[in-house]
Amino acid sequence: MANVFDKILKMSQVEVRKNSEASIDWFREKASGQKVTSNQLLTGSGYKDNVSNQIWPGSMFLFQYDAKHKETLPYWDKFPLVFPFSYESDGFMGLNLHYLPHAMRASLMSNLMERTSPNRHQDLKLSYQILNAYSSLRYFKPCVKRYLYSHVKSQFLYITPEEWPIAIFLPLQRFQKASDGKVYADSRKMLR
Repeated sequence: MANVFDKILKMSQVEVRKNSEASIDWFREKASGQKVTSNQLLTGSGYKDNVSNQIWPGSMFLFQYDAKHKETLPYWDKFPLVFPFSYESDGFMGLNLHYLPHAMRASLMSNLMERTSPNRHQDLKLSYQILNAYSSLRYFKPCVKRYLYSHVKSQFLYITPEEWPIAIFLPLQRFQKASDGKVYADSRKMLR
């Protein structure tokens, strides 16, 4: 069974460069128009080969999360789209791209791939030190979040590097206690 990533990739009649503005617009339009939910991605039969109980650094994962301090947090994302980069015994740190508006996601993603990936079909080489070292990666700051394994409520859906340009535009964020607009406004303030 084809998954949403396969469907979007097959929609293209011509090959577009992944870094071109036209391709970013194309992926955003196609991904945003998909009728897909985070739950469908995490449980759909078209994804069973991409589901794991483990995560690894520099790869992209989607999962369901229930924040430990949800009563006191101003908001949190129930379905994070994360690049893990640091591990502890009880959890991990990662970049949740959902905390950025689409244009900033695309910019961060392009710069991440340019700075930290040996080629466009491999995982990123990430660490906090690398993220902090490049001014072109400055959009990462609102995305840094800590996740506890005990509050992960699903398996991890591995997103292949070829699917990253689609995944960043899929409307999968599920912010609790705040609208997308409020989250994006707070992220922009943090970057000033």
